[in-house]
Amino acid sequence: MIAINHITSNHFLLIAISVLLGLCIGSFLNVVIYRLPIMLKRDLRDQYHEFLSIDNAPLNNDLYSDFTIFNLNFPASHCPNCSSRIKPWENIPLVSYFVLGRKCSSCENKISVRYPLIELINGVLTGLIVYSFGPNWMTLSLLILIWSLVALTLIDFDHQILPDEITIPILWLGIFTNTFELSSLISLRDSVIGAMAGYISLWTFNYFYKIVRGKDGMGYGDFKLFSALGAWLGWKALLPLIVLASTSGAILGILMIIFLQKNKLTPIPFGPFLSGAGVILILWEPQINTFFYTRFLTGL
Repeated sequence: MIAINHITSNHFLLIAISVLLGLCIGSFLNVVIYRLPIMLKRDLRDQYHEFLSIDNAPLNNDLYSDFTIFNLNFPASHCPNCSSRIKPWENIPLVSYFVLGRKCSSCENKISVRYPLIELINGVLTGLIVYSFGPNWMTLSLLILIWSLVALTLIDFDHQILPDEITIPILWLGIFTNTFELSSLISLRDSVIGAMAGYISLWTFNYFYKIVRGKDGMGYGDFKLFSALGAWLGWKALLPLIVLASTSGAILGILMIIFLQKNKLTPIPFGPFLSGAGVILILWEPQINTFFYTRFLTGL
């Protein structure tokens, strides 16, 4: 799927602007990754209290009890250690991290390297997508997908959840993109079949896994994410997707057991591997599908 273009001065400028956009979006994704799980937990707690008719129940400290309102806009960005508000010049993607010497300007508490890394990765991926597909509506749709996959990866890694607030919209966006021929990815028929087969296949696997092992093998968020990727890439991409995701997950699990002395029963979130496989398929789907269906399977 990736299209190799000759880089002209106009292409270089476009890619540079795209990378800068990706850095800025990456900064916003840091907010989403941190705050969305808290928002979901607070909402679930409120629903639980309403269902049980519990009035004036105390807020949990880990859910930002100091703030009655907590969303992606409020409270303003601040240091999690000293609560000092982050100034605009301290919030420049990637740059501020190094200008501040990797620490808060007020309390000098170290800033996690994870924040600039997310911004950098998102910037690189954004530039790569724009370089590969050019400036068009399909690229805009793909960027929304890529940014969503970055957020889902980190949320699942931190909390072992894949929020419906992200997985469901990108599923419908995939079908929408292929319905109105905004892309040359796949046909609407392949998109719909991919969405259905993606969900049903993992649901079925988990159903029988639960019968045999007495517990779930994966979460429902994984079903929805796989369904969303099926909507974008079509049913033919499902086999390469699951093979790439499962293989990389198994390798990481083995490395964790060998080098980190982790128990083999330690749960590993599957969303990051599905997301990573999805990015690879977006960029190199024709080559990977050719390998799987004409070489790998025929060689078995």
